[in-house]
Order: sequence, then structure tokens, then C-alpha cells
Amino acid sequence: MFDLVIRNAHTLEGETIDIGVKEGQIHKIAATIQEKGKKEHHLQPGQYLSAGWIDDHVHCYEEMTLYYDYPDQIGVNKGVTTVIDAGTTGAENIHRFYERAKQAKTNVYALLNISKWGIVEQDELADLSKIQAKLVQEKLKAFPEFIVGIKARMSKTVVGENGLTPLQLAKQIQKENQPLPLMVHIGSAPPRLDEILYLLEKGDILTHCFNGKENGILDQQTHQIKPFVKDAYDKGIIFDVGHGTDSFNFEVAKVAYSQGITADSISTDVYIRNRKNGPVYDLATTMEKLHVIGYTWSEILNKVTEAPAKNFHLTKKGKVKEGYDADFTVFEFIDQEKVITDSNGNHQVIQQQIKPVCAIIGGESYECQL
Repeated sequence: MFDLVIRNAHTLEGETIDIGVKEGQIHKIAATIQEKGKKEHHLQPGQYLSAGWIDDHVHCYEEMTLYYDYPDQIGVNKGVTTVIDAGTTGAENIHRFYERAKQAKTNVYALLNISKWGIVEQDELADLSKIQAKLVQEKLKAFPEFIVGIKARMSKTVVGENGLTPLQLAKQIQKENQPLPLMVHIGSAPPRLDEILYLLEKGDILTHCFNGKENGILDQQTHQIKPFVKDAYDKGIIFDVGHGTDSFNFEVAKVAYSQGITADSISTDVYIRNRKNGPVYDLATTMEKLHVIGYTWSEILNKVTEAPAKNFHLTKKGKVKEGYDADFTVFEFIDQEKVITDSNGNHQVIQQQIKPVCAIIGGESYECQL
């Protein structure tokens, strides 16, 4: 007998399937499963099922004071089955975050900030003594299932007078601990974006890719994507949305889309203030913003499931496939007008919303709370 059978699961690809779950994993997928489940979940008309949504850039260590939130309030409550905290903590406090994260219903992973205390203050990379490669390596070995990469925030307010040095140190740490994904935050110069991209390699993740800043991907005089950005994109650098309070602009995203630059992964950079007060709110709202740019729903779902799972080596997540973790998001579309806002106060009116209804994590079902 299965622990859970999901019945009448419609996918965006037009399939209708039953899914049998045992011990937290997908055990069987078929048009119809005859066996009973200890629990059964029937999708209602108009509901769809995908692999569980993954938000690969959040801030959810609740003991912080600058950027923080609560994993289940941005995760399972919002239809997100897995979150990756993007460098809130460093080597000196990752252990406390790990203990907290284990209590969540949502799957929680972490990117380790190369600064040993994480984002305690805005300028965590202005003091190079806080970057201790040996300490980082110790924590990577201590929490191999929890830490899925490292994070370096490369903008003026963070690095102070240190320029590219923190990124050079991050790349050295990465090389000494391969395979280790590196996510790099971009913002105001210095350092300049071209200097940052020159140091990045295929598989590195550039987050805040559609920010509206002068040091972003758009040349604000020519209204073209900067040539070196196209080179970096073609090289295989991963472009991640990382919406945030100040890092997503509709026009930049539209121009990029029209010129062949699309986000590889969609994430929120959510924390308690931009969740409660906007403009982020949740992953579904961020997905709607990419839909208004021109991305199809199928493309969008890939960028919150399979793509982030691949980028961060979450080998059992991101697909509805036998042998994978039994993480699913059940959602529906609502034909209702909604005003959405980017980080610079620009508005768009949409006519169709995507609404998560239920998150299933390891075979356990949770109703969303929107």
C-alpha cells in the first residue's frame, strides 16, 4: 500500500496521472493506480500539479535583524516546497540556522556567505578579515547536506573599498571545494559589472539580473543589453531573477527578453519586509511578473523547479519522476485583474493569476495560506 496516492493530477503538458508515494519518494506514476493509499489526495477540476516549486534566493534565518523571515511563511504557506537561503549566515552562525531549519515543514538549504557572520550589517565584505577560507571549508564539511553553495554580494555598499578582492577570494574558495555553486549579487558600482562577469565562469549564478541600476545589464543610453553581458550569458553564466526590494525592473526584463536574454531561474529575494509590504510578496507574484514579460507558464514552471534543482545539485528534486522526492505544488489559474509592481514602482496590470493551492512535501499535504 502506498503512503499517499495523488489522483487526477493534471499537468500543463496535458497529461492526467496518478502518483503513488512511499517513504517520501515518488514510487509509481501511471494513468491510473489501482492500489489504495493510506492517504489520498484528489485534485479538483481546474487544478494542476507540478514538481514542488523551489525559490533559490530567500532570506529566512529568523534570528537576524537586517534580512530575515520564517521558512514556512515564505515556503509551504506560499506553495513553495524548497527554499535556498542566499547567504544570510556565514561560518560563525550557520550551525544555529541549521538547527532552526530542521524544524520547518519546508525543505531548507543554505548558501554560505563568505563573510563569517553573514549579513549582520550591510557591509559584510568591507572587512577582509571576515573571509576565512579554512573556516568556510570546515563548515562545508560539517553540513554537506544543508549547504549547497556559497554567496558573495558584490556591490559598493557591501564591499566598501575592497573592489573585486572578495569575489577573487570567493572564486578561490570555490575552486578548493568543487563542485560548489557560487551565487554573486550585483548592485551599484564599484565594482563594475563587466569586471564581475569577467571573473565568473560557466555554472556560476548571477542574481538580480534584471535590476534597473546603471551598473546593471541594460545600457541606459542605447537601451540595449551591454555586449559583455551577452558574452557572459553565452558563456553559460546562470542568470537568476532575485527580485528583491530594489532589484527587478520590468523594462530591463522586457528588453532582455526581446534581445534573447532570459532568466535561467526565477527567485524572489524575499524577506519579511518585502513580503509584507511588497513589492515581492511571494514566488507566485514574481512568476506572474515574468509571465507579463512574455515567458510561457511552462517556461516559468521549469525555472522554479528543474532549473534551480540542477543549478544547486538537488538531484532528487525538480521533476515529477519515479525515484524523486515526493514534493509537489498544486495550483490553479484565476482569470482576475491584478496590479503588479516592480522594484522601481512601475506597474503592470495582468488578467490571469497563478495561485498555489496546496504544497506536498515528502508526501505530506499542506494547504497554502495566501
